[in-house]
Amino acid sequence: MKKSWLHKVLCAGIVAGSMLSANAFAQQSLKMAYALAKDNSHFGAGAVAFDKSITESSQGKFTIEHFGNSALGGEREVIEGLQLGTIDAAILSTGAILNFVPQVGVFDIPFLLRDLDHGRKVLDSQIGQDMLKEFSKRGLVALAWGEQGFRHLTNNKVAVKEPADAKGLKIRTTENPVHIAAFKEIGILPTPMAWPEVQTALQQGTIDGQENPTSVIVAAKLNQQQKFLSLTAHVYAPAVIVISPSVYDSLSAEDKAKFNEAGKKAAQAMRDFVDNIEKTGIQSLKDAGMQVTEDVNREAFSALVKNVYPEYYKRFSKELIDSIAAAK
Repeated sequence: MKKSWLHKVLCAGIVAGSMLSANAFAQQSLKMAYALAKDNSHFGAGAVAFDKSITESSQGKFTIEHFGNSALGGEREVIEGLQLGTIDAAILSTGAILNFVPQVGVFDIPFLLRDLDHGRKVLDSQIGQDMLKEFSKRGLVALAWGEQGFRHLTNNKVAVKEPADAKGLKIRTTENPVHIAAFKEIGILPTPMAWPEVQTALQQGTIDGQENPTSVIVAAKLNQQQKFLSLTAHVYAPAVIVISPSVYDSLSAEDKAKFNEAGKKAAQAMRDFVDNIEKTGIQSLKDAGMQVTEDVNREAFSALVKNVYPEYYKRFSKELIDSIAAAK
C-alpha cells in the first residue's frame, strides 16, 4: 500500500516537473529594437503597446525585451538582423526600409500626403496593405503601419520661411533617395547619416541641421542643439512594425493572429502619441527656447519639389502616385 502511494507521488512529481519544464521551454523572450527611448517617444509607445498585447494574449508565452535608443545599431543594421534572425522584432522608419523594400518610398514623396488623416487613410487602404506584403519578398514580415507624423526642418543658422532661406544648408537626411532628390532641388545640401551619428554631428557642427517629425524632435531633445525649427511639414513619415521571418514562420496560426493584433495595437499607440505631441510638442519646444517659424511658404517649397515628380513617376509609376494623391 505504502509502495503504491509512494509510487503515485513520485509519478505525479515527475509529470508536474515535466510540465513545468515544457512550459519554461515554450516561453520565448523576443528582442525588439527601435531608434528612440522607450519612454516619451512614439517608437517607445508602439513597442510598449506591442509588448502589452502579445504578453497578455499569449499569457506570458511571449515576452518582449526592449532595445531602444538604437542599442542594437542603426536601422540598416537592425533590418539585416531581422533578416538573419539575430533580432526578433523592430519598429522602423521608412528611411532605411526603402533600401530593402524600394516601393515603400512612394509614401515619402514630399508634399504628396496632405495631412495626418490623408496619410492614415492611404496606409489603411488596399494601397498600404498591399505594400506590407512586399516586405516578405525581402526577408521581412511587416505586421502593420505605424506613424511618426510630418517631418519638419531644424537648423542652427537661419529661420527658414522661404526656399531661398534653406539654400546651402547642410542637412542630415536618412538614406532616402526620394528625400535627397527633393532637397537638392530646393538647394539644400543633403547629408545621409545614420541616426546614432546625428547628435554628435550636430554638436560638432558637421551638419547645420536635420529634418524629422515633431515626435522625434521632442523625444531626442533637439532643442538642446538646434536653434531654429521651421514647420515645413514636407513629408509624411510612416513607420512599420516588423518581425523576423525566423520567428513568424515558426508560429502556429493562432499565435500569428496574436502577433498581427499586437502590431495593430502598436500602430494605434503610435498614432495616439503623434496626435498628442502635435498638440503639445511645438509649445514645449518654444518653451525650451527654440525659435519656431510657423508661417512657412509650403506652396513655394512644393512648387520646387514638383520639378522632381517626373523622376518619382519613373521610380514608382504615375498611376500609383496619382491614386495616393486622390485618396479621400
